[in-house]
Amino acid sequence: MIGTLYLIPTPLSRDNFEWVIPGAVLQRIAVISHYIVEHPKTARQFLKQVGCTLPLQQINMQVLNEHTHAKELPSLLEPLLEGHDVGLLSESGCPAVADPGAGLVRLAHRKNISVVPFVGPSSILLALMASGLNGQRFSFNGYLPIENEVRTHKIIELEQLSIDKDQTQIFIETPYRNQKLLVQLIEACRDSTDLCVASHITGASEKITTQSIKIWKKKLPDINKVPTIFLLHG
Repeated sequence: MIGTLYLIPTPLSRDNFEWVIPGAVLQRIAVISHYIVEHPKTARQFLKQVGCTLPLQQINMQVLNEHTHAKELPSLLEPLLEGHDVGLLSESGCPAVADPGAGLVRLAHRKNISVVPFVGPSSILLALMASGLNGQRFSFNGYLPIENEVRTHKIIELEQLSIDKDQTQIFIETPYRNQKLLVQLIEACRDSTDLCVASHITGASEKITTQSIKIWKKKLPDINKVPTIFLLHG
């Protein structure tokens, strides 16, 4: 009998995890003995926090991260083919969405393994919900280019795409480059464009603000090293 691959979101913040992960999901997590994770140390911390009923030393953990080669994916699915249920744990938020895992999930479908997504926090959807921007038409663009000139060109391109299609453009950045990206957005975009800056979502210091670029120019928040997602609508 083939096991089931469970896709398990983890909190975006370590504050009050029970607010963002349903009790039924926590109960199921508590009895799974095989996991595929990005970082075993933080995965064990999460399992301990949510009250895993199994001794942590008895839990089998395999690693899937940005360095995992496609040829390694079949071995990650072996416990499932042996009949074990396996949990795919994101480091933060939803597995396979702006995180490793899509290739593994696709391969699981090819091998007729049941894939079950669990309910939990997604920074993309939570930020979109709270932004007041177009939630009917939107696009998630992941990370923008790092090089300044190329990134400025990309920002202008996304702004124009938003105007042409009435589409919210969503993107993220590594926390230590957030402030630099925010400054670039203010410099590159039109005064009339709306920008939502959503920081530390679900955390005690959560701050989600949507304003026009013209208003943002008056005062910028300090989001250096603060987990943040950006939403743009021209």
